[in-house]
Amino acid sequence: MYALARPFLFGLDAETAHGVGLKAMEAAYRSGLSPLLARRPTPLPTKAFGLTFPNPVGLAAGLDKNGEHIDALLALGFGFVEVGTVTPQPQEGNPKPRMFRLPGQQAVINRLGFNNGGVDALVRNVEKAQRKHGLLGINIGKNKDTPNESAESDYLLCLQRVYPLADYITVNISSPNTAGLRELQEEQALRRLVGALREAQEALGARHGKRVPMLVKIAPDLSDEDVEAAARVLSDLQVDGVIATNTTVSRMGVEGARHANEQGGLSGRPVMGQSTAVLRMMRTRLPESIPMIGVGGILSGADAVTKTAAGASLVQCYTGLVYRGPALVHECVEAIRRRKEAPSRGNVPPTV
Repeated sequence: MYALARPFLFGLDAETAHGVGLKAMEAAYRSGLSPLLARRPTPLPTKAFGLTFPNPVGLAAGLDKNGEHIDALLALGFGFVEVGTVTPQPQEGNPKPRMFRLPGQQAVINRLGFNNGGVDALVRNVEKAQRKHGLLGINIGKNKDTPNESAESDYLLCLQRVYPLADYITVNISSPNTAGLRELQEEQALRRLVGALREAQEALGARHGKRVPMLVKIAPDLSDEDVEAAARVLSDLQVDGVIATNTTVSRMGVEGARHANEQGGLSGRPVMGQSTAVLRMMRTRLPESIPMIGVGGILSGADAVTKTAAGASLVQCYTGLVYRGPALVHECVEAIRRRKEAPSRGNVPPTV
């Protein structure tokens, strides 16, 4: 069915198509027609962060920023859905146009800038969701106007508000679309911020009688030294998990394409190699007790397997859905299942 809808959606501005697609998916879910959009995969239970996921394929943050479509998205077969990024106060994000397709490269550039309705609106939406078919991650960030020296208060506020509702929480310090945000990945800044959040996480766990895992999402543009420094901090502070990676500011692989010079984060096929290299390097530097989610450039089941071979326990898709549609979810789950069930061949994980 997506093959029929795609020409219509690609005839629209990318951000308009984003909204139309979400509304159509929601309408299908409420009408009981989600099975026409995607075939739910057979369960493939996967453990990570102390949780059991129905399958290891999730939706990355950014598609459903306000948590308005959680049940409809889970109905597509995802084992988990991550909503957000959410900030303490509502904000419109960057001026439009701010999302651009590069079809020849199966890529998207966006500079949305954490556009969302604020954490209170997200909490209301999450409280209404039934969440029958999978787990929920909530991705938190800071408001654009909050200086980095005050960022801790924004993250702490969001952490406190979403803690009772999330299955896991992701700390987003790696979007390229909020000025200065990536500076929070610098070693000392990272140690201060994540240290404060870890203390709050433990206090919230005692208060609510449950421990909600906290993950940190990193950029694909980190140098080898930056990856090593981040791994030291995240290991020392014993975070529950790491997501590798966010979008890239690099334009490698899209040179000369229409929209290639637009500012923002590049996602899709061109980020696969860079993202997977950071995933693999981070995996070798983190203790096995800290699982990883691989995201960036997954457009096929083989791509999902490449991420798991590089060390990811779970994977996430986003731009792949734009180009492949919901069938990508089932394909990725089945590819990972085949890899898990195949006799061990002692392979070295493939290079990308």
